[in-house]
Order: sequence, then C-alpha cells, then structure tokens
Amino acid sequence: MGLSEDPYGAFVRTAPGKLLASRAGLPRPPRLRRFVPDEEWAVDPALVVGLSGAARVDEVTQWLRDSGIAVGRGDGPLSALVVDASGLRTVAELDELLTLAPRFRRTRGRVLVLSAVPADVEDPEGRAVQRGLEGFVRSLAKEARGGTTVNLLRVADGASTALRSAVEFFCSARSAFVDGQPLVVGEGTPAPARERRVAVVTGAAQGIGAATAQVLARSGHHVVCADVAAAGEQLAAVANRVKGSTLHLDVTAPTAPQRLAEHLADRFDGADVVVHNAGITRDRSFVNLDEDAWRSVLAVNLLAPVRLTEELLRHPGALAPGARFVCLSSINGLAGAKGQTNYATSKAGLVGLVEALAAPLAARGFAVNAVAPGFIETPMTAAMPPVPRELGRRTSSLQQGGLPVDVAEAVGWLAQPDAAGVDGQVLRVCGQNLLGA
Repeated sequence: MGLSEDPYGAFVRTAPGKLLASRAGLPRPPRLRRFVPDEEWAVDPALVVGLSGAARVDEVTQWLRDSGIAVGRGDGPLSALVVDASGLRTVAELDELLTLAPRFRRTRGRVLVLSAVPADVEDPEGRAVQRGLEGFVRSLAKEARGGTTVNLLRVADGASTALRSAVEFFCSARSAFVDGQPLVVGEGTPAPARERRVAVVTGAAQGIGAATAQVLARSGHHVVCADVAAAGEQLAAVANRVKGSTLHLDVTAPTAPQRLAEHLADRFDGADVVVHNAGITRDRSFVNLDEDAWRSVLAVNLLAPVRLTEELLRHPGALAPGARFVCLSSINGLAGAKGQTNYATSKAGLVGLVEALAAPLAARGFAVNAVAPGFIETPMTAAMPPVPRELGRRTSSLQQGGLPVDVAEAVGWLAQPDAAGVDGQVLRVCGQNLLGA
C-alpha cells in the first residue's frame, strides 16, 4: 500500500462504503483534485463578485481569464467564486454577504474572499467589519462540501503584482489542501529574472522534501537536493528524477553552513530559493524526555535553519538577488501536540525566526515565509499508531490527510518571483485542521 493511500477514504467512495457511511453518519472525505500538468482543472466558469466599495473586480476578472479560467455570470456551476469585500466598512454592509449563499451553493472548487488589512482601516467600525471577514471565511470553509476550499486574502495598497500571483494560486488546483486560511498580501518587489534559477532543499531524499524538489523543478529551477550521506541512494534518485544535483549535508555539522554557502556561491552564483525542510521527531511525554531527544530535535529543526541562514546571508555570492526563504513549520508548532514538546518548540521557533527575519531581509530585497503542514501522508505519519493516524486524517474540514505535493505546491508558490508581496507569514497547509490554534 502506498503512503498516499487512505483505506477508509477509498472505501467510502465505493457504492457500499458510501451507503454505510451515510447510514452511520460517518465522515465521507471528498476526492481532492490536484494539479496535473496539461490537464484542465476549471471545467466550469469562475465568478467575480464585488460588494460595496469593491475596486478590484475588473483586474481580478482579467487575471483569471489570462490564467485560462473562463469568467461567467454565475447562473450555473462554478469552479471558483472570488468576492471583493475589501470596501465594506459598516455592520449593515455585512448583510451583502448573504447574497453570496446561492453562488456558494453552486461552487465546487475555490472560494476566495478579498479584504482590506484590518490594521490599515482607521475607523473602528470599519476595522471590526474587515476583521469579521476572517470569522466568516473560517466558518464558511467548515460548511463547504465536495473538496471546495474557502480562503481569505488581506490586500494592502499597491499589492497588484503579488495579489495576482496569490489569486492565481488560491483559485487553482495547486491549493487543494489549503483551506480556511487568512494571508496578507503586500506590495513586494518581484525578484530579478535569471536565466537559470537555483533552489536548495534540505531533507530532500523523501516525503515533503522530495515532492518540493519535484515542484520547484517543474517551475524551472535547478534543484540542489541536500540530505545526509546515509540517504544517498534515495537522494540520488530524487535528483535524477528532477534533473537536479545532490549535496550530502548533515545540517547539524559545524561545517554545514560554510559548505552550503560555498557550494551555492561557487557552483551556481547563488541560490534563488532556500527551503529549510530537514526535520526529525523524537516523540515522548515531557516527563520521559531525555536530553538527547530534546537537543537532537532542536538541533535539526531549529538551530540548523538559524545557522544556515546566518551564513548564507553573510557569505558573498551565496544568495541571488531577490532570494526567497521558506521554512517548514507545523501546525503542531502553532497548536501544540501531546508527546511533542520538543518538536512543537522547534516548529514554533521557526515561526519566530521568520517573523524576526522578515524586515531585515526585505530591506535587502529578500523574502522569508513559513509553511505549516497539518496531517500529511509521509513515512513519518505512516509509522504512527493506527488510532492517532486515523484521527489525524479526519480532524480537518476536508476530512483527510494531505499529500507531500500539497505542501510542495505551497512552497513552490512562495518561491515564485511574483509572490514577493507575501513576506513574514505562515501559510497553513492543513485542510483547515479543526483542533488547536
């Protein structure tokens, strides 16, 4: 059985399973449609709706058309519903959200709400209204059916280029497991064009790292696949598959930061994308946690990204102009998890690293973000006991685990030059996990 298989999910999609689940009131996970090259995803048209004060309907409509999605009047089934609610300023104007119900009912794909950045709205009532849209979106995502996702983009002034990139991502099949999430889109400066863009992915030998290498290669990057020497055979297979190169690197070694920086500077004239993906778990209750289990997890998951980033920023030529950093955090770092005090500490620490680096890196033309996966079907989760594994799959709005490619697609989007307006943020790829923060 492959790691991506969900036996229960597969069973309830059969006729007998569907009948049994319906009668017993059991979850019925929808089949998610993910990105497949050269395959049309948006069979039905999209609809762009502007509420009071909306200013982006025309440009969003054009962006969708340019990306190959037809935009109609919304009389039939919809593949995407985009709502510009950024101009709402009074509680009375929130009544306009009720007009979306018939269109929401016909949407089988993506719902995307555009708002203002609440902190940019000086009027108290206006700020309250814009902040209220997050509650609307999160709740609507929990009511959506058939794999439909609902997300919120908080749009700052001057965010046109970055907003287009975000709209295209959130209205596409690439965002299949991103649900119920708010994200701020600022102005940003697109990275300069380079004939060959270079990405480095740590922990690339398997799971999310291998999938990330595949997605980055698909978008035209030469991928430096880095992992420990013990994973050399797997690493070589991944690098060959993506037509990239390998680098045997123990990220905890004292020499690792300098080795990586020199490799990128001397061989590739700097990296355009750095993905801190390498991570380990040593799960046990806090009272039974020894120093080795505590320190080893922090060393790989947190200290290594700190040290590697510091050296890459210091070493001449290690980074290309407009470089992007993406750190792999976890929803367990945001919400906590029993038996994972070490892991959750390390993953929450990565969020702090992103927040601390955002401003100084932006001043140098770089950007840094975190991606926080929920339950993803990987070798790590396959080794979990059956009951916790099944609970992990079902405790999200989409009622299933995600796949490594779901996380990789989010990383791939944040690595795009045009996504520079998303900076210092955490994007959860969790199907809207129902537990915790």
